[in-house]
Amino acid sequence: MSPRRVMIVDDEKGIREALKQVLEYEEIEVQVCASGHEATRVYPDFKPHLVFLDVKMEGMDGLETLKRLRQLDAQAQVVMISGHGTIQTAVEATQLGAYDFLEKPLDTDRILLTLRNALQHVVLVNENVRLRQEVRAQYEIVGSSKAIRQVIGLLEKVAPTPARVLITGDNGTGKELVARAIHALSPRASGPFVEVNCAAIPSELIESELFGHMKGSFTGAFADRAGKFELADGGTLFLDEIGDMSQSAQAKVLRALQEGVISRVGSGKTLPVDVRVIAATNKNLGHEIELGRFREDLLYRLNVVPLHVPSLRDRRSDIPQLVAYFTAELTHVGLPAKEFETAAVERLTAHDWPGNIRELKNAVERLLILAAGPTVTPSDVEKLVGRGEAGTGKGMGGGSGGGSLDGDATWLRAATFEEFKQAAERAFLLRKLQEHDWNVSETARTLQMPRSNLYKKIERYGLARREGGG
Repeated sequence: MSPRRVMIVDDEKGIREALKQVLEYEEIEVQVCASGHEATRVYPDFKPHLVFLDVKMEGMDGLETLKRLRQLDAQAQVVMISGHGTIQTAVEATQLGAYDFLEKPLDTDRILLTLRNALQHVVLVNENVRLRQEVRAQYEIVGSSKAIRQVIGLLEKVAPTPARVLITGDNGTGKELVARAIHALSPRASGPFVEVNCAAIPSELIESELFGHMKGSFTGAFADRAGKFELADGGTLFLDEIGDMSQSAQAKVLRALQEGVISRVGSGKTLPVDVRVIAATNKNLGHEIELGRFREDLLYRLNVVPLHVPSLRDRRSDIPQLVAYFTAELTHVGLPAKEFETAAVERLTAHDWPGNIRELKNAVERLLILAAGPTVTPSDVEKLVGRGEAGTGKGMGGGSGGGSLDGDATWLRAATFEEFKQAAERAFLLRKLQEHDWNVSETARTLQMPRSNLYKKIERYGLARREGGG
């Protein structure tokens, strides 16, 4: 641990020496300065944890010095000392950011108590700064394109408010990351962030998941259970894939948003909840309303501030930054450290990325693991990811692997209509599986197909992950 550093600024040599002796006895590294000008010159290099600063000095007085030190370092911790202090001086020093105010003659016990308290305060301030940096890093939205800068700008405006946000965008664009960033930058950051994937929960269980249930309210309800709304009280509830929520659950969510109360399944009592709701979807909710699958009044409640997360194809200039970011992140957790050749990054930038950020991260991880040499080359990208030139669709549906939507177009050479249908279905399913990184459950849900049926078709058509490098 680095030694604690304290700066003493006083134009009286006797005060400087006496205070220095007390502090060095406490194993403090001390720097003495005879003037405010000297202190402002020395401060940046010495970087003290605490400054003892005299108020009345010739030339630049203590209050002016305090102001200059706070300009150099907004976190500077300064204790003012004075032989003829007044309440007005103490108030002014506090307004300028002084931590404390001591009167001469200085009492050793008071100095040491102030020293301990001030250094503990420094530790807390530094820890707070560190935690904020960690939060920002954890939910960092990488990119400098106009499209992503617009997202960040809107995010920073809406986060401090209580407004509900509806996040839209394709699969894999980072909607959850945006939701977590809004929470982290909001006044509710110290409260819970509770996520519900509405698409992953069966319709018959979604109400219990959201609102909780009472013992015996349905088969399998063996005990009282709090729902996600209760668990998110005082924080943020993130309703992901809101477009897949059942009609009955939509009605209850609408009531919770309108009245700020919920009822557990099987209970007639209402419970007040203080929750900020952020919702996300990859569906066109306007179209879902036309089809009678989504409530228009619920959309109005959720869509106070709409925030669209662009697809990766709409922010290609961010891909080099994302590749560098994912490389650093993945090597930090133990993957081999490899450099990406410029041409390899260009090849990745040209890719279509239907799976967006999620697919790109998976590709970077695959390249770090499987690329043979110390660097990732364009041939590695072509072999392990695919060609994927923008706008051509090549490499995204399997290339020459027999499942490309462009590729060899096997269905166009089919002898019968049945052969055509089978070849087209094979290519379609292969592409959808690759879009979802071969997550069969997610692919089946998107296709509105029973998972067992999709497994049968994968087996029937001999689909394999190696096709197209996906």
